[in-house]
Amino acid sequence: MEYCAGKTFRYDHASVQTYASVVGKAENEGPYGGGFDEVIDDNKGGADTWEQAESLFQKKAVGHVLQKARLSPDKIDLIFAGDLLNQCVSSSYGLKDYYIPFLGIYGACSTFAEGLLLAAAMVNAGYADRAIAVTSSHFSSAERQFRFPLNYGGIRPPTAQWTATASGAVLVSETGKPPFIRAATAGKIEDMGVNDQNNMGAAMAGAAYDTLKRHFTHMGSHPQDYDLIITGDLGLVGSDLLHDLFARDGIAIESRHKDCGLMLFDRSTQDVHAGGSGCGCSASMMCGHFLKRIESGELKRVLFCATGALMSTTVIQQGGTIPGIAHAVELTSY
Repeated sequence: MEYCAGKTFRYDHASVQTYASVVGKAENEGPYGGGFDEVIDDNKGGADTWEQAESLFQKKAVGHVLQKARLSPDKIDLIFAGDLLNQCVSSSYGLKDYYIPFLGIYGACSTFAEGLLLAAAMVNAGYADRAIAVTSSHFSSAERQFRFPLNYGGIRPPTAQWTATASGAVLVSETGKPPFIRAATAGKIEDMGVNDQNNMGAAMAGAAYDTLKRHFTHMGSHPQDYDLIITGDLGLVGSDLLHDLFARDGIAIESRHKDCGLMLFDRSTQDVHAGGSGCGCSASMMCGHFLKRIESGELKRVLFCATGALMSTTVIQQGGTIPGIAHAVELTSY
């Protein structure tokens, strides 16, 4: 297959109008607790099942976005949403009552960046005046689907990550106010040959490296041109691998790099092993922490690169590997 460098999309008329995050009890007990819009201490949120609870998290995140913007659902042209569960049921069940034109997307834990990329593209092109990007994850629903029954009590290896119980949503429009969405690079599928579902950081690191490198090339930029380079949830293992890959090019990104999987939880006091993961990990950190800092001008230029492990329980049981994906979105305060 012929190599394709792809393109980096440039946006002139897209910004984040409002944003919101909803998290569980453990997430709020992490280093950035208190910065989220809503905390649901009972991770079921009064629902009957974990899957229903995850839908509730996503529904609440979109509700906060609409409330902040003082808009009713009929004023939204499109909503891009996805999650980790089969057929993206957390999104479809959580958002069905809003009756907003719905485009379901799947990028595993990279879904929030993918939604941002698509929402900005539609607004910038004039096809939509307002578009929402939202995603979610839930520890209990993800564990039930991808790894063990919750009551199995399996031992988690040191490379394992803890799926965040959280949701994040943004409303993208042309407001003329920061945070501005300036550019985005769509990821390519990268297969590092990893087949361990408890080592997703290693599976995703190559995709993050490829997408970031292409974004730098297309934008004529360097890691030092950004206040921060934020990855989705590479965790400890994946972050170290990403640093090593850039080091081979003679580029040190450690001083600029932050990983949401290493930020959401306190690894010294919370038993999350290699860090956090899940669609809601980067979504809640972006909507509960980083977008505020960009909006205020504290951060001038940020590159957000969410990563995803494109795994399937069926394929893993058949001995398949875990391809990775990463999408990058550049945001600025100017």
